[in-house]
Amino acid sequence: MASHRGRLVLVGALALAGSAAWSQCSKPASAPPPRAQVSASLLGDMKPVVSVKELMRDMIDPIADNIFDAVWWEETKQGSVSHVPKTDEDWEKIRIGAVTIAEGIYLLKVPRPFTPPGDINNSVGPNAPELSPTAIKAKLDRDPVLWNAKVEALRNVAKATLEAVNRKDVNAVFQAAADLDVACENCHLEYWYPGDRDTVERERKARASFGNKR
Repeated sequence: MASHRGRLVLVGALALAGSAAWSQCSKPASAPPPRAQVSASLLGDMKPVVSVKELMRDMIDPIADNIFDAVWWEETKQGSVSHVPKTDEDWEKIRIGAVTIAEGIYLLKVPRPFTPPGDINNSVGPNAPELSPTAIKAKLDRDPVLWNAKVEALRNVAKATLEAVNRKDVNAVFQAAADLDVACENCHLEYWYPGDRDTVERERKARASFGNKR
């Protein structure tokens, strides 16, 4: 039979072992990483596939026609004929254009070359009509806020177009197409062919004057 002292030692040992086991079991599980970290690890860094010039040529510009060509008029021998969206398919085509531009234009925020390798735009010689990729990058580096503002302007027009589609508002779609044209032109005048600014401004004033006289 164990002595009183021996029992105390045994009980103490068991208590210590139980305490250690409880300590191990009661340790809180390690906290999962923040959701933002999980998302970043899943999505990874966005890496461009094409240059700005190719992105605009092959994605943004073609899909913009879904908006530009949505509402228009033609003069025939029988008079003026309007072409407007009428079917669900017509409206869906405009929606696709608006969504693609609204989301796709943010790809311009991903750093990428401005032109494909070897393409320097029409930027050689005196009074060259286009800026070189180097000159465009220099402008962006000097004022990245302006670049982002141009991107946001295009995105806002696309969002307005989407709202017009949701209301099936023909007049609003027509206005959105006009606004999209201005937003695109303003960006091009800043980063592609700034030498045409005076000419474009004169044409805009002439169109506005003609519209006011009608």
